[in-house]
Amino acid sequence: MYINGASAISPLPVFDALNEGVRFTEPEGARAKVSEPDYSKLIDPKLIRRMSRIIRMGVATAMDALKQAGLQQPDAIITGTAYGCLDDTGIFLRRLVENQEEMLTPTAFIQSTHNTVGAQVALMLKCHSYNNTYVQRSQSFELSLHDSRLWLTENPDHSVLVGAADELTDYSFALLQRFGLFRYHTAGEGAAYFVIQNKAADSTWAQLKGVRTLFRPDAAQLDLIMKELLALAGGSVDLLLSGERRGDPEGENYKSVKQVLGAEIPVLQYKNYCGEYPTASAFATWLAAWCLKQGKLEHEGLSIDRLRNVLIYQADAAGYHSFILLSHVKL
Repeated sequence: MYINGASAISPLPVFDALNEGVRFTEPEGARAKVSEPDYSKLIDPKLIRRMSRIIRMGVATAMDALKQAGLQQPDAIITGTAYGCLDDTGIFLRRLVENQEEMLTPTAFIQSTHNTVGAQVALMLKCHSYNNTYVQRSQSFELSLHDSRLWLTENPDHSVLVGAADELTDYSFALLQRFGLFRYHTAGEGAAYFVIQNKAADSTWAQLKGVRTLFRPDAAQLDLIMKELLALAGGSVDLLLSGERRGDPEGENYKSVKQVLGAEIPVLQYKNYCGEYPTASAFATWLAAWCLKQGKLEHEGLSIDRLRNVLIYQADAAGYHSFILLSHVKL
């Protein structure tokens, strides 16, 4: 599968990366909010006022990815999210309490469901094709990619718009911080969408060679998956994008992965730039595709002149592990 259009909104200002490039800066403080672009360039201003923040992020990245690929409509829309539209959920629940469960307007409830982002993209495009949303914690985006592969296997000439989005609100930040979810990284949020097709094009960013998901694997299972991915990469990986949580006592998994790849492999901690949130691997996929599109990486002591294969690895405290392998495409 080939990524023929890619767009992301994150705490790292990358939305206009094709024109302005990427300048790596780490967010300050305990909470990293996204750097939002001028939405009016892609969305009717009259519609923007009725959209919540996560819907604006999702719609803008989806429209931008389609624009890059030169498509008016995709043949399928697949979205991953762990939390859904938290802001609208909070509004609905607050009004429920304040109005004592009476005289409630349905709008906030309708817009609070997990599939709202994908549905809004379809409404904007007037797209009546396959539309699905995956809600599976930190593997929501990876399962969306699996579904994209299945769709393109059955429909080789089609295109899939696949992405992920999660937002952070004042309420969710306070609750998740209390539960200790941000012990190892700044709290983050973001959205990213990709146009996936079976054929490369002039707009191709990278080739998506493999996606693997596991739940509480042992060392032998991790080793087997790593060797399988290395074979897909032609025997070597040039860069590891790691979601390792700083100071995490369970970081032994990352040591096992590095042993298979080689102790000298360059590592970039992508959550240092987007923060911690369940679908951060979608940002990592955008970042990997961006680096492969450039064919090189120069950043904080990392100097890779010939970048050909990038592996993304993340694992969360619940035991969900995922790998995404991307490769350079020579146009």
